[in-house]
Amino acid sequence: MPHSRLGLTLGPLLYLWDDTRWRDFYFRIADEAAVDTVVLGEVVCSKRDHFHADTLWEVTDRLTSAGKDVRLASLALATLEREMKTIRRLAAQNDFQTEAGEMAAHGAMRGRPHTIGPMLNVYNAATARVLAKGGATSICLPPELPAASIRAIVAGAPELAFEIFAFGRVPLAISARCAHARLKGLTKDNCHFVCGEDPDGLEVDTLDNQPFLALNGVQTMSSTCQSLLTDVPRLKSAGVRSLRLSPQVCDMVGVTRVFRDVCDEKLELDEGASRLEACYPGATFSNGFIHDVPGHQLVRSLASAPA
Repeated sequence: MPHSRLGLTLGPLLYLWDDTRWRDFYFRIADEAAVDTVVLGEVVCSKRDHFHADTLWEVTDRLTSAGKDVRLASLALATLEREMKTIRRLAAQNDFQTEAGEMAAHGAMRGRPHTIGPMLNVYNAATARVLAKGGATSICLPPELPAASIRAIVAGAPELAFEIFAFGRVPLAISARCAHARLKGLTKDNCHFVCGEDPDGLEVDTLDNQPFLALNGVQTMSSTCQSLLTDVPRLKSAGVRSLRLSPQVCDMVGVTRVFRDVCDEKLELDEGASRLEACYPGATFSNGFIHDVPGHQLVRSLASAPA
């Protein structure tokens, strides 16, 4: 069944920003952004954990005081015992909701209500129902799913609330190795945190100088910014409960307001798309995955037609 109001979730920051920039960003989100939920936590590389440890609770206080729900997310790939210890501590805390980034985290949170992040592969309703039995209450589906698959999964697991990755560079893969450091002549163990030099990702071109992907530490992302703004009607029709907006170096408060107004039908799709472009100048937008075409493509002609 379609739901009358789509919620908005600000996903975790996938990049490495310095502490002052990180804190100021979330303070502005708390005070001005039109989102219901904010997900915090390092989901890409555990070596970054310490950067925001001193200001995390200051940020959570500001967000909760502003009426935002706060969720703490786990790593998307745990390979070390210290990383598993961090996940177990996260699962044991009772102050905030938790989000599992991978199956080990889901196992640690088993039996307690939690959500599932978009980098855990959920490609059918049977998988969603298994996760629900383990305590999952909401799933942010993988961003590469077409509309028909989204509709089938939502219909096949009605006990769950489903969220869709609706804005930001698409997280495509994550590795135990760091291509970002390697590209800059370093290794993962001695990376000097060079990913912080690219706060919106490091774009990678093909040998023919065509935009291809983007690097973010150990994570591979799309070169384009996915925007499902003009696909809001089909997502509502499919029974999706909320949209996830992933932080980029742009006017994210403006992005949240555009999405809120389109979701509330206060803004026409075409006008919303124009305003979104103004919030993120120079970005190349895409929505190919949901239309079952290559993900980097932008499909406009089908924007208003429910799938």
